[in-house]
Amino acid sequence: MTEPKFDVLGIGNAIVDVIAQADEAFLVAQKLVKGSMRLVETDESERLYGLMGTSVQTSGGSAGNTTAGVASFGGRAAFIGKVADDALGEVYRADMHRLGIHFDTPPLAGGDPTARSMILITPDGERTMNTYLGAAQLLSPPDIDAETVGAARVTYLEGYLWDRPLAKDAFRKAARDAHAAGRQVSLTLSDSFCVDRFRDEFLGLMRDGSVDIIFANVSELHALYQTADFDTAIAALQRDCRLAAVTRGGEGASIVSPAGIEIVPVPEVERIIDTTGAGDLFAAGFLFGLARGMPLATCGTLGHIAAGEVISHIGPRPHVPLVDLARKAGIAI
Repeated sequence: MTEPKFDVLGIGNAIVDVIAQADEAFLVAQKLVKGSMRLVETDESERLYGLMGTSVQTSGGSAGNTTAGVASFGGRAAFIGKVADDALGEVYRADMHRLGIHFDTPPLAGGDPTARSMILITPDGERTMNTYLGAAQLLSPPDIDAETVGAARVTYLEGYLWDRPLAKDAFRKAARDAHAAGRQVSLTLSDSFCVDRFRDEFLGLMRDGSVDIIFANVSELHALYQTADFDTAIAALQRDCRLAAVTRGGEGASIVSPAGIEIVPVPEVERIIDTTGAGDLFAAGFLFGLARGMPLATCGTLGHIAAGEVISHIGPRPHVPLVDLARKAGIAI
């Protein structure tokens, strides 16, 4: 097997994040479920955007954020996702290239505009997302370049892809191409509401070997196995997949493998401003460490370092080089 060109390839929705502060009363008035992600169509997207007031716009999307994190560690990252041939699409593409991420998916000419996610942040740092998928939902099997997939040590897929049939087919093609090249495939469950919609399909991917590595938080894990008991869910997860990382907020992360369950404590975080991207960046650190052959506990620590940085400011991507933070913590990169 040839040496991979990329540490991590992310495949997901290419989305521009529109981020604004909001209070609890605003969420109630708009009938939004705090901490959730919902899909909206064009009219609702425009209505909510008009109510948000002052906002910050930045390139995002779950898998896009993860590849940005990998690049910030000094890793070799690639991304496959669909943007439109419009101004926001060009902004997204330029952002990825500026970070050194390989991104050459052909843009959509005509039709739906580039996707955007309107993220409302309450004073406790929790984010509520309203996502218009636009061009991103038109990712299809022809966009999956087998050469790029085969050149990545790990392909990382976001659960949100399963909201559209064409993207679902692209997901399956990527998994086949990765395994044909002897590479690994990882999946983030993305959101407990996403798990509720696709529980049986996600479990099927795990059990038939389409996915090797699972990322989840506690609520997603409980939704997957329909139990409120953490130990019961973890035991089921250990049976169903080869490797998993379950984040538990201040309680750290549980790294699950056939060899056992290892708890990786989370370093103290001085302040929490915005939790947007925390799971995406945890995956970035974990996968970077895994691609570089580090012990699983070190992979988990790198995940915590990345997540801790991104929640300390507004926006889903690092503001300082994560490689510097890792070295400061005594991890040789």
